[in-house]
Amino acid sequence: MKRIIAVAAVFALGAVAYAQAPSGPPPMPPYMLRTIAPEGDRLLPGRDGKSLFEAQCGYCHLMGGMGTNLLTKQQMIAGNPPQKGLLTNRDDLAADYVKTVVRMGKGAMPQQTKVDITDAELDAVARYLGKAG
Repeated sequence: MKRIIAVAAVFALGAVAYAQAPSGPPPMPPYMLRTIAPEGDRLLPGRDGKSLFEAQCGYCHLMGGMGTNLLTKQQMIAGNPPQKGLLTNRDDLAADYVKTVVRMGKGAMPQQTKVDITDAELDAVARYLGKAG
């Protein structure tokens, strides 16, 4: 009898939680809300690195993206806080290192061609992420 009451209580709590749930689908995670690439000539230098990073790299490297998840795991294994899994939170990346990883690939990250991200765009992204000098 106690078991039946416990099961009924669990179902009742589930019904209350379901009734309070907002209607419609949950919001999309940030990595799926990829921004539109900035307008302008992709070959010209001096573009906004943050906007380019979000548009060109955000699908994997914003919160919830596969690249962020893998880097978070690596950072935690190395004894660093999980926040270091987000490239924008890193202060140990040099611009030249960012460029090399983008062009050559590393681990699960494939090489990015000059069609994927031009040299001018990559320079801007590398300046944005490369806080280590």
